[in-house]
Amino acid sequence: MKKILIMVAVVVVAVVMEKTVPDKKAHKEAMMKAVKEYVDEEAENRGLGNGLITKLGKGIVNKTVEAALNSKLDVDDYFLFNTTHVELGDEKKTLSVGILGHVFTFDKQMLRDALEASAREKADAKAERQASKAAAKEARRMEKQLRKEQRKREKELRREQKRKEKEQCRQEKEARKKAKEKGSV
Repeated sequence: MKKILIMVAVVVVAVVMEKTVPDKKAHKEAMMKAVKEYVDEEAENRGLGNGLITKLGKGIVNKTVEAALNSKLDVDDYFLFNTTHVELGDEKKTLSVGILGHVFTFDKQMLRDALEASAREKADAKAERQASKAAAKEARRMEKQLRKEQRKREKELRREQKRKEKEQCRQEKEARKKAKEKGSV
């Protein structure tokens, strides 16, 4: 009888856990709340106060994070609980765990690291784009220089050709003149 009660209790707990697993929306709301708290705390730590610019900046950060969560947030369902994660580069970061109707989010340090990694990633991408633009600009400059040098060589060749033609013409005239002088002598 005791074994049956234990089995029934386990089944009841499993059913309750399965029925109370939070959905993706609950995870997103919990993460947005954590992000808002983090942003508010960071603004306070940096002495930014509660001015219009600070509020605008917080709003932009919150909207950006919300958009990123909408597009990159994935839920892994494990029947009795679920987790959410995002892929940052090659890493898969777990952001929250949902169980019994509650969502437990990441700590602030993980959020700080993720935001800094994202900022570094953006800076690296920007630097890469700038380097690519600089390389393309240099390639265009070199190509232009090569075309200019090619035109210069072609111009020199045409000049040389004309000079040779003039020289040949002059030699032919001289030869005709000599032939005429020999014929009249």
